[in-house]
Amino acid sequence: MSTLPALTPPEALVCTMVLIAATDGITDREIGVMSGLVQTLPIFEDFSSADLATATEAAIALLGESKGLAHASRLIRDALEPRLRETAYALACEVAAADGFADQEALRLLAYVRDELHVDALVASAIERATRARHQRLAGSPVARA
Repeated sequence: MSTLPALTPPEALVCTMVLIAATDGITDREIGVMSGLVQTLPIFEDFSSADLATATEAAIALLGESKGLAHASRLIRDALEPRLRETAYALACEVAAADGFADQEALRLLAYVRDELHVDALVASAIERATRARHQRLAGSPVARA
């Protein structure tokens, strides 16, 4: 087990995004989405790009350890009050949608995150639908696959 100390709420949110991005290797588009979210959302107002890089590296290291996913889930859950767990799930959905599609592994991991964070099914459904609405494309537009 890693000796990673408790996470701050912003670090836990970054860790959640990294969990989703790491399912199939983190793409440039996913990095761009994570960076954009960190730069624009109020929860990250005191979180620098250096903090993002440090938190991302720590999350990747955490996932590399034995039982890393379970350990990361516990750290994230412990760091976030219930209303911020919904935020974490929303950010995870944004990262999953970054490449224009979510494969089965990403969808399974989203379900895992939803369950681990105890996000209500109706709330999760609303978050997923809102994410889908934001990422709609015009008919005939190519789907970006990084």
